[in-house]
Amino acid sequence: MGVTMAEIRNFRQEREKREKGQADYQHKIRHYRLSHVYRILLVVAALIALIALVLLQYKNHIYTSYETIDTVELTVINGTVSMPLGSHILTYSNDGAHCMDSKGNALWNQTYEMQNPIIATCGNVVAIGDYNGREIYVLSEDKKLAEFSTTMPIRSITVAQTGRVAVTVADTKITWIDIFDPDGTIYEVRTTMNQSGYPAALSLSPNGELLALSCIYVDSGVVKSRVAFYNFGNVGNNESDYYVNGYTYPDTIIPTIRFMTNGTAYALGDDGLRFFSGTQIPELSSTYLYEEEVQGVYSNENHVGVLFHNNSTDAQHKLQVYSGAGEKIGEYFFNLDFDHLFFGQESFTVYNEQECLIHTFGGVDKYQGEFDKSVRVMIPQGNSYRYLIMTNSSLDTVQLK
Repeated sequence: MGVTMAEIRNFRQEREKREKGQADYQHKIRHYRLSHVYRILLVVAALIALIALVLLQYKNHIYTSYETIDTVELTVINGTVSMPLGSHILTYSNDGAHCMDSKGNALWNQTYEMQNPIIATCGNVVAIGDYNGREIYVLSEDKKLAEFSTTMPIRSITVAQTGRVAVTVADTKITWIDIFDPDGTIYEVRTTMNQSGYPAALSLSPNGELLALSCIYVDSGVVKSRVAFYNFGNVGNNESDYYVNGYTYPDTIIPTIRFMTNGTAYALGDDGLRFFSGTQIPELSSTYLYEEEVQGVYSNENHVGVLFHNNSTDAQHKLQVYSGAGEKIGEYFFNLDFDHLFFGQESFTVYNEQECLIHTFGGVDKYQGEFDKSVRVMIPQGNSYRYLIMTNSSLDTVQLK
């Protein structure tokens, strides 16, 4: 039995209806999915805008006071010096040193007898030596790491996070750099006035593998500085006296050299600031020359600040701030006659016993005001504008508001 033309037309019409219905259904699904995606995108955009607004308000928010959220009574002994050691507080004198946490609990106590203690820190590790003495104590925030004795008088010290210590010791014609490890390993670097000059500054990298040394000498009546780098790892073992690189600067005195990280160091001279980079063989990466007299230098692992006197009645200080990569972040002016300066992630803080100024790299005075008590030490506790403050009679945790 055959198929009629009417049946064929009906079949085609039914098929077209089904195909149109399927197309309409798929169009509705696509529309629903797109609408759902658009709603999600709108919600995400609103959240991003809200977060950006909160962050902007947070960055531009100005604090006008602070509240004390915890306090512990202290008895401060006259003649002692206090300073940050990581997030804790180190107090030392000629008779000994101790470290305490934010609750005033003693973490360790080290007794000694020194005429002129000299201190070197790296993170939460401190080395304490006696200028012209022969004893060195190395301690972290919570325990003693090592104790060393030198055979000649100590002139200067530097310490790494690992507890490795480099010590400049004096001899009649030769100045030695002795490097001590907590496990008893000892390295030596030899310097002479004729060949290397007299060591003016030294610094170990945080991991202790690199040593930076600044020496001053006179050549044909011209004062020169030599910056030298030594490697006590595999690279330096193949070199004479572990020396891997160095630079000479005529008519320049470089009294400050310091590692910021394992691969970044800077040297500050009377003519300018120089950055060096490299985890094995440090090389000069950037130079900033100054015509003004430098008043001081401050640094942490991320920032370097060089202080100048500013000839203005509005602001007596000018601070040029650089990143660890050697890039200039900005120039900042302020008037507070300060005793201490430290850096945060996006700001710097200057303070004395009575006043404090917190200024962001974006140019905002986050806080400027007076303390309720005479302050000896101020240590940030995280990034929430909370601080541990040591006074002459208490240990206070305060929150800006």
